[in-house]
Amino acid sequence: MTKIKTRMGMEAEIAPGWSDEPAILDGAIVIGAGAAGLAVAHALVDVGMKTQVLEREGRLAEPWHRRHDNLHLNTHRDLSALPGVSYPAGTPAFPHRSTVIGHLNDFAKTHRLPISFGVSVEEIEFRGDHWLLRTNIGLKAARHVVIATGRDQHPFIPAWKGMQDFSGSILHSADFGRASDYVGKKVLVIGAGNSGFDALNHLSRVETGQMWLSARNGPSLLPKRIGQIAVHRFSPIMASLPTKLADAAMAATQRLVFGDLTKYGLPSAPSGGASRLGSDYTAIAADDGAVDAIKTGRIIVVPQISEFRHDSVILDNGQAIAPDVVIAATGYRTGLETMLGRLGVLDGKGVPLFNGAAGDPKLPGLWFTGMRPSIRGCFANARIQGAVIAKKVARRKR
Repeated sequence: MTKIKTRMGMEAEIAPGWSDEPAILDGAIVIGAGAAGLAVAHALVDVGMKTQVLEREGRLAEPWHRRHDNLHLNTHRDLSALPGVSYPAGTPAFPHRSTVIGHLNDFAKTHRLPISFGVSVEEIEFRGDHWLLRTNIGLKAARHVVIATGRDQHPFIPAWKGMQDFSGSILHSADFGRASDYVGKKVLVIGAGNSGFDALNHLSRVETGQMWLSARNGPSLLPKRIGQIAVHRFSPIMASLPTKLADAAMAATQRLVFGDLTKYGLPSAPSGGASRLGSDYTAIAADDGAVDAIKTGRIIVVPQISEFRHDSVILDNGQAIAPDVVIAATGYRTGLETMLGRLGVLDGKGVPLFNGAAGDPKLPGLWFTGMRPSIRGCFANARIQGAVIAKKVARRKR
């Protein structure tokens, strides 16, 4: 087993050679056909690079098909379109997931992107001047590989003490379903991030029983709208500001619109919204009714979870509450360890150490896109990162 030192000072292993190596694609293989993968594939084709997209699912936008029925984008329609394709006339400011599914399919069809469905990549190996991919249909090789499988591949639920004995339901926010499913039920949402507030926004519109929000950290929280104005329209301006100034602008907006939320039990945020995007990849939460429900007592903010019991949940302060349903808005994992674990390019949570224009000089031709949240949102970021990666790939070819 050969080892090299990566850019981050970690050791990467180069596996023994695989037999029957295929012809090398003098271009790029993109792994994943979500928004980020489609955007970078389009950009690569646009600069004249031979490109192949490998998608493990049998159709586009499979994660969007699987998400809950109430899901809408938190980013504005006009800032969430991929290049050369617009949303249909009459699309709401924050498109429904079904509209997003249609948009991704329209984009792939319009640009005739070369997508192979049902192809899963099990492992990739660096061979010095190209990359070798072991897939379920055999080996593939290319000068460049772009990993675009997304940050949200695998819903993550912590192993809380006693949870297997809990008589109520425990589910991840990805499996939220319909808000109407919770009518009359007492609901505990764990996590005050983007997914937690998304669930609470929907729940605040139906007649649930008592709701609780277990918050470890206070969120960086912005209103979805101020009056009739969609706040996300200002995201390009915010993204252009220095981080500290963007932090201050978001904090001032949050305080001006919502007041002091610590009076209602929400902890203070550990750092500014823009800073957290870069440090721990925490997305900015959007309020669309949850804060009013907190202020009126429909949602009670409580401490972290200590343990589950048969008919109750025990909090860190010793208090017991008795929800019928627990929604774990506790994030996701990338699931990249098997494919990339030997290369030394992932942190302890499986998140790539670099993204977009960045790379590791010891592993040339390996790129990641769509692996970080951004102020602009995932679609706008996909366009920007796709274009930058394509330019770098084309420059290296020249």
